[in-house]
Amino acid sequence: MAALDAVTALRRFGLGARPGDVKRIASDPRGFVLAALESPEAARLDSADLEPSHVVFVEQRTARIALKAAREADAGAAATARSAGLARPMSGEAGPGDAARMGAGGPGMRPGGETPKPGALMREAFRDEAAARLQRALTTDSPFLERLVMFWSGHFCVAANKGPVRGLAGAYEREAIRPHVLGRFGDMLKSVEQHPAMLIYLDNAQSIGPGSQAGMRQRKGLNENLARETLELHTLGVDGGYSQADVTNLARLITGWTVGGINQGKVEPGRFLFAPARHEPGAVTVLGRRYDGAGASGGEACLADLARHPSTARHIARRLARHFVSADPPPALVARLEASFRDTGGDLGALARTLVTSSEAWDAAPRKVTPPYDYLVAVARGLALEPPPPELLRVMAALGQPLWQPPSPAGWPDADDAWTAPSSIRERLRIAERAARMVDRMADPRAVADDLLGPALSAATRQAIARAETRAQGFEIMAMAPEFLRR
Repeated sequence: MAALDAVTALRRFGLGARPGDVKRIASDPRGFVLAALESPEAARLDSADLEPSHVVFVEQRTARIALKAAREADAGAAATARSAGLARPMSGEAGPGDAARMGAGGPGMRPGGETPKPGALMREAFRDEAAARLQRALTTDSPFLERLVMFWSGHFCVAANKGPVRGLAGAYEREAIRPHVLGRFGDMLKSVEQHPAMLIYLDNAQSIGPGSQAGMRQRKGLNENLARETLELHTLGVDGGYSQADVTNLARLITGWTVGGINQGKVEPGRFLFAPARHEPGAVTVLGRRYDGAGASGGEACLADLARHPSTARHIARRLARHFVSADPPPALVARLEASFRDTGGDLGALARTLVTSSEAWDAAPRKVTPPYDYLVAVARGLALEPPPPELLRVMAALGQPLWQPPSPAGWPDADDAWTAPSSIRERLRIAERAARMVDRMADPRAVADDLLGPALSAATRQAIARAETRAQGFEIMAMAPEFLRR
């Protein structure tokens, strides 16, 4: 029983076993998972090589301005040349746009004086963040913490395929999610909703109160996207008891929540900014409670109340149980998680502890097919491989789960069989074939399967691995076995 719990600890609450892990924690599997909750700082991902989101934002914006200036200068030079009867500047002469492209120094400039293109900056920031995240997943000794980061990052997801968010998605997870994974839900909620990545992703950075100074002047209006997803996805849930009027009034409360620009001077560029000129004046009512609309504090007070709402406790409990156990989790487990959230004021460390100490979370059969990201990490950890991050990113996209690019604000699907489409299974088989060719030549697939999955291996899977025609085929069978695909 202890050995089977060790497999559950490493798969259901972790990222897959590494060689020797099952035997190492078999004496106290639950204690191994709980130990991760004693070190909140271990959830952080700090590195001098990773730039803060506001720095990336400024670099992108500066590069965009410089590129626009260069194009405008080139267009002006071309018009001047045409009027003078010249096709282009004489060979060796610098055109007016070259100064904008090659000027030395200033934000966004790189060694050599050349201003990189905004797209290149976003891709570079994305690659650096992805490499750090993947390296943490492959090497962490506290995989439960990493799984919690992944859960909350999915719950409060942004999409890196939306404009500037590509360069900010990784920093968003580091800054808004990781510091609060074992903290208070209300603190994470505020950090998320005021982060530039979320404000840009759900369009609140452009939301303007119709009755505000800017709204009256520019004839621009309200954007309800962030308010709607805050209620429907982030807090109360779709059945949480809110109305369309609540959505509209919350949207009014958070008008003026935007991102500091390069020349505005009120806050450091790229950070959260409350812009009074964009804020809809007047008090509003959300879920029967009246909030003063005089500044940012009204929206913050509303978020704090949403974090404490009973519907939020129920919604978070259901999502957590579905993510870790099954799409139809035991009602007793959901009720226990809901009570923990409500009674502790949204203490996420206590909530995680309640999950791990609930027998239902360990006794449930492994029904959930591991998502592509988790599968790739489990293969690499289990077979002691060190795939380069660009290759992992490419394969994740091929499997249908590109990193930080969910299909909607609702995140990735969490149904038990969400990842069993024929195309996805074919891609996993290709991955298993490639991984099998990379394993240490001295490794025996029968011994490796027993080491990683132990008592979870069925007699049929053991027999299939033992009867494999080649050593590589034995590893392929292991990586495609139900015991490896489900948790």
